Amino acid sequence: MFDTELQDFFQYLRSEKRYSEHTLTNYQRDIRGFIRFCQTIEVTGWDAIDSQHVRNYAAQTHRKGLSGKSIQRMLSSLRSLFKYLLRYQKIKTNPAVGVSAPKSLRKLPEVLRADDLNHLLTLNENDPLAVRDMAIMELLYGCGLRLSELIDLNINQIDWQGLTLNVTGKGRKQRIVPFGEKAVRALRKWFGKRSLFVGENQQAVFVSQRGTRISPASVQQRLKKWAKEKGLDRRVYPHLMRHSFASHILESSQDLRAVQELLGHANLTTTQIYTHVDFQQLAKVYDAAHPRAKKKS
Repeated sequence: MFDTELQDFFQYLRSEKRYSEHTLTNYQRDIRGFIRFCQTIEVTGWDAIDSQHVRNYAAQTHRKGLSGKSIQRMLSSLRSLFKYLLRYQKIKTNPAVGVSAPKSLRKLPEVLRADDLNHLLTLNENDPLAVRDMAIMELLYGCGLRLSELIDLNINQIDWQGLTLNVTGKGRKQRIVPFGEKAVRALRKWFGKRSLFVGENQQAVFVSQRGTRISPASVQQRLKKWAKEKGLDRRVYPHLMRHSFASHILESSQDLRAVQELLGHANLTTTQIYTHVDFQQLAKVYDAAHPRAKKKS
């Protein structure tokens, strides 16, 4: 009953909105879960769905342990679907509008200490895979890249003259990200080994031993391997490197807007989670900046 419109909607997201496969997978999972719920309560058509059905499904998923953040994402997926159906007059109102997710405590992002990162990023090996992994870690931490951005990075997106990357982020939005001298050295060393795996036609910066674009799972496994070999007593994963990049830049610069641009966040509120500076730092800023805190000369 729902399949034709769903297939059209997913194709719309893929071709017109140009959403990534990862985002499409999330939309499909969220929406198909809701459709299964509707079918179990014998709702058989789009016009039969109302806001109470959406609320009941959100409540049900919350009782099953889904976080507020995940439910909010699910509701966003449904709102997009119903907005699409409204445009083509399949429904008269959007039943997901006005339905909110239960609030959940927002966790502070995990970060690695600068000392641990320096230790992790010291690989004095000439093995081609180790050289590749070093360049991967330098870009994840040195540029704050998302895993998908790293995987999708092509050779022509590197500007060696300006030392920047032209990165394609969420929603196919592009941004320019600078990279530093350590990343330059790591990348040049990797490009000296990369030809061992690929021919001239492969555009991916990072490839597997088979010469194909490296997979997300492979990057995750290699980070885990190096963290273990370096004796780090915690799980290291790609997004932890991005969190650490943002936190360390913000601690040093106190420039939230700059960090927002570097991370490619659409909203400043997303970036504000990194403002978890310790109280001593806050006290120093207060003492240095507030007129009532300054000592009289």
